[in-house]
Amino acid sequence: MLLKFGNNSIRNYQDSDAHSLAKYANNKKIADNLRDAFPYPYNLGHAIQWLNIVKEDKIPTHFAIADENGLIGGIGIILQDDVHRLNAEIGYWLGEPFWGKGIMSEAIKIFSDCVFEEFKLIRLFARVFESNKSSIRVLEKAGYKLEAKFEKSIIKNNIIQNEYIYSKIK
Repeated sequence: MLLKFGNNSIRNYQDSDAHSLAKYANNKKIADNLRDAFPYPYNLGHAIQWLNIVKEDKIPTHFAIADENGLIGGIGIILQDDVHRLNAEIGYWLGEPFWGKGIMSEAIKIFSDCVFEEFKLIRLFARVFESNKSSIRVLEKAGYKLEAKFEKSIIKNNIIQNEYIYSKIK
């Protein structure tokens, strides 16, 4: 996959992304807004392990967000199955030096359009922690709508919080 937007792109991960991945993903502010499976601290070993995992995917669903200098974040989908097979969960993160520049809103817009077509999906959804106001704004700018609020449904850093489900329909 290669999608261009401004000076940025969404592309397949490369082995050469390991150091940038470890550099930008090793941020507590990022880890605090992602599932516990996303480690913190995040080191070069985690980056290499992730790159090996995505290389093994029969159908690529996880991609790097890059600028002219290399990887600055990640975006991907988790395809659903059975009666939910026309749905996918979208997930993303961006290195802190790139926050507030509109990069992620634009990335989500073009990525969503692409995966709707590539995977013949009708619905994309994101799960957002109530404390992650920036992610909520990013999704809304990208055309996602609030669909549900799950009361006290998640725990992160020993804090119980609500979860918001945002979706975009093709």
